[in-house]
Amino acid sequence: MAEFSKYQQKVIQRYYDHRDDIALQRVQELVTELYLSEGKKRSKHWDSLALHLGKLGVKPDVIAHLRQEDKPELVATLIEKLMAKK
Repeated sequence: MAEFSKYQQKVIQRYYDHRDDIALQRVQELVTELYLSEGKKRSKHWDSLALHLGKLGVKPDVIAHLRQEDKPELVATLIEKLMAKK
């Protein structure tokens, strides 16, 4: 394993300290994309959204339900609840 400089160690540490914030921001961006997309692109956004929601600790059955309903409004409501917990 390569050794990292002090600067690189700090950058890596900050990334892991703020990983939840990064995932939450990405989920917010993906909800916007869901509103605007159709077809294969929409399916791709759902795949990415499911991955990031999993990183935020959302249960797989909730993610599956959101995906089955295919309503960005439901995801937006979930995001509001997640932001309220912070």
